[in-house]
Amino acid sequence: MKTLIVHPKDDTTSFLDIVYTPIPNKTVITGGISKEDLRELIEQHDRVMMMGHGSPGGLFSVGQFKDTHGFIIDHTMVPLLEKKDNSVFIWCNADMFVDRYDLKGFYSGMFISEVGEANYCGLPGMGQDVVDESNYGFCHILAECINESNETIYEKVKNEYGLIAENNPVAYYNNNRLYLNS
Repeated sequence: MKTLIVHPKDDTTSFLDIVYTPIPNKTVITGGISKEDLRELIEQHDRVMMMGHGSPGGLFSVGQFKDTHGFIIDHTMVPLLEKKDNSVFIWCNADMFVDRYDLKGFYSGMFISEVGEANYCGLPGMGQDVVDESNYGFCHILAECINESNETIYEKVKNEYGLIAENNPVAYYNNNRLYLNS
């Protein structure tokens, strides 16, 4: 299986690279290409993983891609993503994007990955250590099962990240916002 990873280069989401380290036969795109180039890559790969900062409108390009109008993944990519049944969408409010277009895969809702986001989401007083434990715990758990089916990924991440969530309010918040559409 050929996997395309779209992870715009951004220091605040660099911890996500842990997730795709164990994937064989992968192409990692962090910037520097056009949307048309990305469309061709999506067509050439069996699975697409998209991660970084985003909104209900899609995955932000964070200035790393050419001619994107703010998003590297948006509604213009839906016809290609509809052909995939095992995608991974990890960005804030990816659920609204995935649900709107009934895309298939493992995905997140609002996902706290920074102290400021914790405050915004009603979890004041969370220190960087709590956020880091959540971020790195999530990434390591997901990396352990990333080469399995999305059903297995969902079950393992929900269960194992759920153990962290028992004592970590950020992980608890995030774990309640992980989804599967198969």
